[in-house]
Parts: sequence; C-alpha cells; structure tokens
Amino acid sequence: MSERSSRGARHFFDGTGAYIALFLVVTALAVAGYWTLIPRERAEKPAADVAPAPVAAAPAAAEPEPEIEPEPAAPVQSAVTLTLPEAETIDLTPVAPALVVDPLVGETVAAFSMDALLYSETMGDWRTHDGIDVAADAGTPVCAASSGTVLDVRDDDLMGTTVVISHDGGYDTIYANLQSTPTVEIGDYVTAGQVIGSVGRTAISESAQPPHLHFGVTKDGEYVDPSDYLKK
Repeated sequence: MSERSSRGARHFFDGTGAYIALFLVVTALAVAGYWTLIPRERAEKPAADVAPAPVAAAPAAAEPEPEIEPEPAAPVQSAVTLTLPEAETIDLTPVAPALVVDPLVGETVAAFSMDALLYSETMGDWRTHDGIDVAADAGTPVCAASSGTVLDVRDDDLMGTTVVISHDGGYDTIYANLQSTPTVEIGDYVTAGQVIGSVGRTAISESAQPPHLHFGVTKDGEYVDPSDYLKK
C-alpha cells in the first residue's frame, strides 16, 4: 500500500469511520439482545395474562316428563251362555164372533144360565136363561156386535121381535125383545156397530121385567155365554 492510502485509512478510522464502526457494533448487540429477550419474556409471562379458552356451556338439564298413569284396563268380560226359555205358544186361532162393540150399554139384569134354573117373575116358574138381559129405556138403539149377515128377522111367540145375525166360525148372535119394526132385513150385511133396531117390550115371556135387550150367542146351534164374547 502507498503511503497516501495508508494515511487515508488512518484518517477514516481515526475520524468518521470509528463512529460508524461503533454504531454498527451497538446495533448488532441490540438486535442480538432483542431476540434473546423475546422468548424469555413470552415464557415468563404469567398464565393469568393469557385469556382462557371459552368453555362451552353445559346443556340445560331437560325437565322430566310428567308420569302418565296408565288407564285401567277394561275388565275382560267372559262369555256367558244364556239359556232362553222356550217361547210361549200363543193360540192365534180367532175366536168368532169377535164382538168389537157391545150391542147395548146398560145394566145386566139377568145373567146367562143353562146349567142352573132361574126364577122367572113373568112365567112364575124356574127355567134356564139362554142369554143376558141388558136394561135400557124403550127406543134405545141396538147395534150389531160384530160384522155378519142377517140370517133371520122374526116375531117370536115368547121372545118378541128378534133379529139373528150369522158370523164366521158357526157363530150366531140373537137380539130379542126389540121394537116391532127392525131396521134390517134378511140377507143384509151389517158391520159392527150398525144399528139393527131398538129396545122394546115385545117379549111375552119377559114382560114383567123393565124394558131390556135379550142378547144371546150360539156356536153351531148351541147356546154359549155372551159375556165371554162381549167387549171388556
């Protein structure tokens, strides 16, 4: 090196160069210290300064469902075998004549009697009575007790004016002691409740009694008790 260069170098290190070199050394030391201190500060930083990680809230406990009491089971019905009584046999044979109306409404003053003798005030003796006597004022209308055909209209020696009506089943109804002129003739078809005459005093054998209808019923020509057929 030349003397001139050597003097320039000394001048650099003796002047401004010395300051630059010193600045660089200080800077290097400062950087080295910074990197040395940073890890230690992070390691020595209290755990309290670190924000705790958020903790998930525990799920709220579900409310217990109310206990539902089971409905009582329906009682089991055991099969029961019922023994039904035998149906009662009903006799549906019609009893004719079905007297749907009373021929005359009034007081019965003489009953039917074919087994025992009754005293007759008119005849003054004991005799049977083949019908019933129903008292009513003279002229009171007399009706057919059931539907049928007029079989006979006659003036009987003992029972006076008499009308006989024929019905199904061998039954006849007899209406005696009527006024002398009935309102029906032989062969007429009459309905139940139809007027066939009126109460009179034509029966010689019962003339001692007050005005009344002598009503009789026969079955196949035999007298039967009219009370068994009258409307109850």
